[in-house]
Parts: sequence; C-alpha cells; structure tokens
Amino acid sequence: MAHARVRIQICGRITVEINGERRETRLPGQQGRLLLAYAVLRRHESITRDEVTLAIWGDQPPRAADGALAALLSKLRRALAPISIRGLRIELPPDGWVDLEGARAAIHRAESALVAADHPRAWAAAQTALFVARRGFLPDEDRPWVEQVGHELDGLRLRALETYAEAALRLGDTELATAERASRELVGLAPYRDSAYRLLMNALAARGNYAEALRTYDQLRHRLRDDLGADPSPDSQDLHASMLAVRSNEPN
Repeated sequence: MAHARVRIQICGRITVEINGERRETRLPGQQGRLLLAYAVLRRHESITRDEVTLAIWGDQPPRAADGALAALLSKLRRALAPISIRGLRIELPPDGWVDLEGARAAIHRAESALVAADHPRAWAAAQTALFVARRGFLPDEDRPWVEQVGHELDGLRLRALETYAEAALRLGDTELATAERASRELVGLAPYRDSAYRLLMNALAARGNYAEALRTYDQLRHRLRDDLGADPSPDSQDLHASMLAVRSNEPN
C-alpha cells in the first residue's frame, strides 16, 4: 500500500484512482461515497462508529446500524484494495492526493506568493484552488458535516477569486481580461465585499474603461446604502476620487 499511487476527488463528482486505475464505479452506492468522503476527511482523527453512522444516515439510521456499517466497510475495502481500512480509519500513502487538501494548500501558496509579489506563482496556485472550490461538495446531501465542508469551499472560492484577480491585475497585458472576469464573479458571489468592487474598478481602469469603473463604484455605494445603511470603505472612496481626477483630466 505504501507504494500505491492514490488520487481521490471528493469535490464535485467523486472519483478514485489507484495506480492509474479508476475505482469509483466500485463504490457501494451513495452511502459508500459518503463513507469514503467522511473517512478520507477524518482519517487523521479518532472517529467512533456512532459518528460514522450519523455521518452516513443522519438521524434515521437503519435498525441494525452496526451490521449495515460493517457491510458497507467491507464493500469499501474491496473497492479500494490495496488501500487499507483498519477499523474505521482509511490509511492513504504519504503522497496520496485528495483534491480538497490540495486546494487548501494551493490557496495558502497563492496568498503567500501574492504577499511576496510573486504574481505568476500566485496566479497559478489560486487557479488550482479555484478549480476545486467551484465544484462544490455533495450538493444533494444535507448532513451538518457536508454543509461544513460546503461552507469551507465557499470561503475558499472567494479567497481564490480575490487572489486570482489581484495576481492577474498585477501581471497586466492579456491577463487584465482575466482580472475583470474573476472580479465580476467575486462581486456576484459576495455583493457586499468592498474589496471585490475595488478589484473590478482597477481591472476596468487598467483596460481604459474609467466610465464603467466609476459606475461600479456607484453600484457599490447604492447597494451598501440601500441594503445596509453603510458607506463604502475609505479605501474605496479614495480609489473613486483618484479615478474621478483622472477622468476630469482626460481631453474632451
């Protein structure tokens, strides 16, 4: 098992690849996919049978819950062999890859690279995190632990979009269109996020579209005033003032 090459995708459509062979069709139905995702995410913790039963069946477990769980674990072991499942704990090799964990690491790399002004690295790492975050997590399930992962992905998507847009803006040239698209997506997902509007304003201005940048500020101002009774942040107000000054100095 230590030498097995393992790639597991739990965001979006669940996929399992072991030594180049796809295994997800061997999983024992939706309950098997839930068990796999939960076991992978909690594999570094001590989990109880009650916790696993609740994760799979919620507050409506089968009458013979222990037997049902044992049968499910047996089928999962066969589907993942030679990956070991000892008791309730799945044991992946040290270099086993899980997409959510890869996305977590990627967003940290992206944000660190942005601080260090390594914009190409920030751009690439943010894009990696964004690919995963956009896929969502078990959308047809309403278990509390599923919702928790979903909320994490929502936050990761916002962080990735903001970093991606900022890095693209700093790279300039052909990436300015990327910065605008990412900023618009960010504004759509987080309509009260002041920094998202600033990113979009800067992207539009960098492309020479000051009129649209100023309209974007007006959208922010009206939304905050009408919905929250608030004003844009001082940073956004300063950006707006600087763009007004540039616009007023443009030749007629």
